[in-house]
Amino acid sequence: MKTAIISDVHNNEVNLKKVLDFCMREGIKTIVCCGDLASKETLDFLCDNFSEIILYTFGNADYDDLRELVPQKKYRNAHLFENFGEAIVEKKNVAFVHFPDKAKSLARTGKYDFIFYGHTHKPWINKARADANQKEYTLLNPGTTAGEIYPPTFAVWNNENDDFQLIRIHELR
Repeated sequence: MKTAIISDVHNNEVNLKKVLDFCMREGIKTIVCCGDLASKETLDFLCDNFSEIILYTFGNADYDDLRELVPQKKYRNAHLFENFGEAIVEKKNVAFVHFPDKAKSLARTGKYDFIFYGHTHKPWINKARADANQKEYTLLNPGTTAGEIYPPTFAVWNNENDDFQLIRIHELR
């Protein structure tokens, strides 16, 4: 099974559609979004074009119409997390957040196998340990779906072997 990790969509539905078409072709059943979809309209687009599980945490560029959904905790097939989310995905403890400093703080707890974040728009991956006695964790930024500052990218996590692949959106058909 595979999981897609996206961030910083910033209402770019053209690039988001390419990601969703890829997810459909690859049989991806879960998307983790690390913030900055921007609007409720984009969340609706995501839900309309991806019927599986969506895990979403809010970012700094999310508009009020999207933030108004926070108290619901669920909107259609999207599970909403205000500051950060956590879930068990294929027996792995996962946290996801928008901001890198919060991601590093979550990593230091030693509670998670994988911590995903966004905000910087720059793809990045690092494996480390919270301290000498704790298990290894992976910290990952999938880059920006919108393609602002850096070329548009997202990540795919192969849950069977914990491999990650960075996908360049402009190379997708």
